[in-house]
Amino acid sequence: MNTPVEGFSKLSKAEKIDWIVTHYTQDSVASKKLLERYWNEDPKIQQVHDEFIENTLSNYYLPFAVAPNFLINGKFHVIPMVIEESSVVAAASKAAKFWLDRGGFSSEILGAEKVGQVHFMYHGSEIKLQQFFAEVHPKLLKSVASITKNMEKRGGGINGIELRNLNDKIAGYHQLHCTFETLDAMGANFINSCLEQFAKTLTSEAKIYQDFTSDESQIEVVMSILSNYVPDCLVKAEVSCPVSELGEAGISGQEFAQKIVRAIEIAKAEPHRAVTHNKGVMNGVDAVVLATGNDFRAIEAGVHAYAAKGGHYSSLTHAKIEDGIFTFWIELPLAIGTVGGLTSLHPMVKLTLEILGHPSAKELMQIVAVAGLAQNFAALRSLVTTGIQKGHMKMHLMNMLNQMGATENEKQQLVAYFKDHTVTNASVKEALEKIQSQ
Repeated sequence: MNTPVEGFSKLSKAEKIDWIVTHYTQDSVASKKLLERYWNEDPKIQQVHDEFIENTLSNYYLPFAVAPNFLINGKFHVIPMVIEESSVVAAASKAAKFWLDRGGFSSEILGAEKVGQVHFMYHGSEIKLQQFFAEVHPKLLKSVASITKNMEKRGGGINGIELRNLNDKIAGYHQLHCTFETLDAMGANFINSCLEQFAKTLTSEAKIYQDFTSDESQIEVVMSILSNYVPDCLVKAEVSCPVSELGEAGISGQEFAQKIVRAIEIAKAEPHRAVTHNKGVMNGVDAVVLATGNDFRAIEAGVHAYAAKGGHYSSLTHAKIEDGIFTFWIELPLAIGTVGGLTSLHPMVKLTLEILGHPSAKELMQIVAVAGLAQNFAALRSLVTTGIQKGHMKMHLMNMLNQMGATENEKQQLVAYFKDHTVTNASVKEALEKIQSQ
């Protein structure tokens, strides 16, 4: 019977498990064994996992895979990916092999600036506020000197603080729009610490500013927080080759290139298609972001906002044919890090970064963008030739057989059978039953 609980967070891990399985599962013994089965056998490693978040009961596993043969800026990479969706890793690997024979991927950083804002209300004279900001600006920077000291030693820090008037959106609404360089750190804690100190300095200095009236001195800070929209923390990834090198599956290179360009034009024009188109990009992006211990929710939010920067939601990828050359590229805003957070705590994240050659944040941005571009190319390649279901359902076949309880021998027979037959849930079930009946 479901019931509320007092002080759940104060219970021991064992007590939490006992309470959950007793009140919220049908078979408490089996449920408890299941949770315990996914604990790490090393108690020290399990404790590290337990302390990532609150109320931890067990670990939730996702497949950790690699996609080989990525040639990026002349350097070979094997890209770790964490994802549950069938065919994603296979598609990325296939795209990597395709472009390996055509010069590989190129990538470059277009910007690395991150954003944070102090949102506040002020209803007085705008001229006075601007004069106050000019006077308080150096004090804002001085107030965070202890926070920025180490970051500045490494070449990062605060790039700028801008006063913005947004009265046209909300009466009295203003903000300090702040930009940062956080180097190899994603920088969320650094940015938020600076912003909260800015807020304190802003309000305290306003109270003693001689040109403010008593009402004007009461600046009300609403919140201070980084933004996950980072259009100036941008990376570009690209592939290109002569159109003549693109022919396959009975389609000429010119026709294949035109089909890809047209498919992207549709994704740029039609939001329903653009969402699915970009979801394919994020299959690759999120898988690498997860494997490297970065925040895929923040990346998703920022990327999709960027996809709508022109006023409507559109394709993240682009393609063109010029002078017989096909070019396919992507630009993505990516605020990610290779130090801090889980990068020094999660054993699998450490291994991922080792496999990637201990990249800097900028190098990782390029790898992530390439993974997204490769994934999108693989999807478009299937869509404009054989169709998406043929490859996807073949990869999904093993999941279906496992759900149906097929033996290893039955799996081998059916994998061979469906090399030449269409995979559907009904067809797989029928074929399995036929084997079992014999």
